[in-house]
Amino acid sequence: MNKRELKRFEQLLLARRAEIVGEIGAIRKTVRNSTATEAAGDLSTHAYHMADQGTDAQEREKSFYFASKSGRFLYHIDEALRRIADGTYGKCVSCGEDISSARLEAVPHARFCIACKEKEEQRKMREEQ
Repeated sequence: MNKRELKRFEQLLLARRAEIVGEIGAIRKTVRNSTATEAAGDLSTHAYHMADQGTDAQEREKSFYFASKSGRFLYHIDEALRRIADGTYGKCVSCGEDISSARLEAVPHARFCIACKEKEEQRKMREEQ
């Protein structure tokens, strides 16, 4: 992979990283800085219905899930940026072969070539059974 391609993938990863960091920040701000009542927009002094509390709790739980998922994605992006810095980006971490440009276009943080990723997915499926 030439320097121009590496720079393009680095810019793509940095843009995605900034997007994810913004999403995580928005989720954290929403969840951390509000009570259940404030999150629902109900600032009245009336009793808060139990079903509404359950719905709000579920929404907060989904927010935590999305933040967690975004955090894992951020980790993979940071690892891809690290591989660019140390010169191993674009190489499969399993077999050492080049990862196709088409795959990196679709999944710029990819660690595996298509063949190794398929093997990993098949192994995971067997373990789940």
